[in-house]
This record gives sequence, C-alpha cells and structure tokens, in this order.
Amino acid sequence: MIPFELLKPATLREAAALLNPDTPDIRPMGGGTALLLMMKAGVLRPRALVSLAATEPEFREIALRPNGDLAIGALVTMSELEHSELVKRAAPAISRCMTQLSNVRVRNVATVGGNLAHADPHMDLPPLLSALDAYVLAVGPAGERRIPVDALIQGYYETHLKGNELIAMLVVPAQTGRRSAYVKVTTRSADDWPALGVAASLAMEGHSVVSSRLFVGAATDRPTRLLAAEAVLAGRVPDAALLRHAGEAAAEGVEFLADAQGSGAYKKELLKVYLGRAIAKALADGSTP
Repeated sequence: MIPFELLKPATLREAAALLNPDTPDIRPMGGGTALLLMMKAGVLRPRALVSLAATEPEFREIALRPNGDLAIGALVTMSELEHSELVKRAAPAISRCMTQLSNVRVRNVATVGGNLAHADPHMDLPPLLSALDAYVLAVGPAGERRIPVDALIQGYYETHLKGNELIAMLVVPAQTGRRSAYVKVTTRSADDWPALGVAASLAMEGHSVVSSRLFVGAATDRPTRLLAAEAVLAGRVPDAALLRHAGEAAAEGVEFLADAQGSGAYKKELLKVYLGRAIAKALADGSTP
C-alpha cells in the first residue's frame, strides 16, 4: 500500500469540502473495510483519506421519528443496525437480513453509509432498502439532497453521488402494516456474497396484494425492480401457482450478469424460484406493527 495522508474533519460538511469532485485523489472513509482492501490490492491509490470518525454524533445514531420513519446515521455500524431494538420494531426485515450479511468482524466495523456508497452489486442491503422505499440524505458544498436508494446505485461501484457529496443519513419510511422479507442464495457459506438476493415488500388488504415493491440484486449490476412480477400480484391472492407465474414474469424482464457466484442462466432459474419464496416469507413472518 502506498503512503497516504489521513485527514480528520470535525463535521460532515467539512469532510465533503475536502473532497475533490474531479479526481479520486482524496477519498472518504467510514469503516474502511472495502476501501483499505482495494488500496492494498492497488485498485485505489489515493494520496489522502478523509476519516469520518470524528464528525457529528448524530450520524452515529438510530432514531425513530414521530411520523414512524426510521432515521439511521451513515456512521452506524452494521452490528449496531443488527442489534438495534428500534430497527427490530420498525423494520424487522432489516434485522433479519443482517445476520447473514458478511461476518461479525466486518459488521463490527463497516458502516451503513460506506456500504451504500461502495455500490458493490452483491451487497445485501440495497435491494432490501429499495423494496422498503428507503432514501438517503446526501450533503455537499451545494447543500443537502434526497436520493432514493433504488436510484442511488447506478452500476458497478457507481452511484448518483457527486464527487464531493457524502451520505449523511439513511431514512426508512414508516412500514406500518407492510409485510417485507429478504432472501439470498449463496454458493458457499450463508454469509458469503449472494448469487442472488430478492427483496419483497407487500401491502395487503385481507388476503389480496394491494401493492408490492419487488427487487433483485447480485444477479444485476444494481438493485432492479421487478415491475412485471408486481403487475402479476396486484389485486390477487397469492397461491403457489401465482407465485410461480410472478417468478417467471420477473425472470423474463431482467438482464442477468454472470460472475464467480454463477452464470446468467443459473441466476435466471434461481429468480423464478426465490421470488416466490421471498413473497411467501414476507407473508409468513414479515409483518411490521
């Protein structure tokens, strides 16, 4: 690893002001779990890192707003997210997802903001947060702006963030009455990179689906919404035949990418099966008070 300067600003806006929007010479660092590995491998060679560790305490907190929205600071670690009682009550699908997200050593250090800004398409959280209609608040010299999670990630390691913007907060809207779940398929251990990740969030009226938000990750270069499958479910009572139909509709509308976890054809077959399983899991144990 080449030598670098470590900068420690006191506020998030000061940190954003230190970034160079035109070059990657200066990079922000939350937990650094992915960034430092990329530097060791020689993929990144920044001359300075901007540590966010000393910025405002509010960005390391989880709070439930009066309207029921869950506000998660960008510097909250994955372990803190996993064990938060507020998260378990307001968005239990997130808590359940965390136990199979990487390993405990990484979760103890990696931050929510860093995870989203890294934009690796194999991450577990982006498809789930997209299904929950979550958004981030990004800060930069021009002020603050709101970016939906499903629009944040643009492709492999590419985001909608400007070069001098930082994620300050993740907000998960109130999930009252919705049923949500995330399922992943791995080719090795349960906490490994997924070959496929599927997230489902459903609004129900009796036994019928009023509306849904369905997303797939890991098989694509960004969280991809499964609109064809949503149309299949709308106004219908989910049964085994309908879930198979939804899975087949979803698989026909996705451009699958091959990687070390599996071929595109393999992932297409996985989606046909696991979309139904994600929906069934949401209906079985995904209710939010």
